[in-house]
Amino acid sequence: MARARPTAHRRQGGTATVEMAIMLPVLMLMLLAVAEFGRMISQYDTLTKAVRDGARYAASVSALGSTGLVSITSTIQTDVANLVVTGDIGGTGTPLLPGLTDSDVTVTDAGNGYVSVTATYTYEPMLGPSLPTFGLGPSVPLDVPLTATTVMRAL
Repeated sequence: MARARPTAHRRQGGTATVEMAIMLPVLMLMLLAVAEFGRMISQYDTLTKAVRDGARYAASVSALGSTGLVSITSTIQTDVANLVVTGDIGGTGTPLLPGLTDSDVTVTDAGNGYVSVTATYTYEPMLGPSLPTFGLGPSVPLDVPLTATTVMRAL
């Protein structure tokens, strides 16, 4: 009795499994990278909005009448820092971003009747602050400094 020849389908039976085993780590790495990037953009957006709110508050309370002069007192600096960090001038509540503190916020007189609010925040990925290279060199730092600045005219 003659033996049947194997079809093309039978000859390639394990090929798809091997290809999937090779590509799955690459696909998972790409998925994780996209998720991390999206999380970083989301936190930067939160930081930018908080700084904008702080600058708006500072611009509304720091003007000295209609003289075009700005006076940024320590009370204003504290209130703006609290507003940027917690979303409340009283400083109650949890920080809008993990690890963001009052010392990360700077309020300055930008001159000509303008105020400037700057906040610097170090983004730390879900994986941790560094990526190990498994003995092939120094670890790769993954923490990214995010800085947001807003300048507004004091009214």
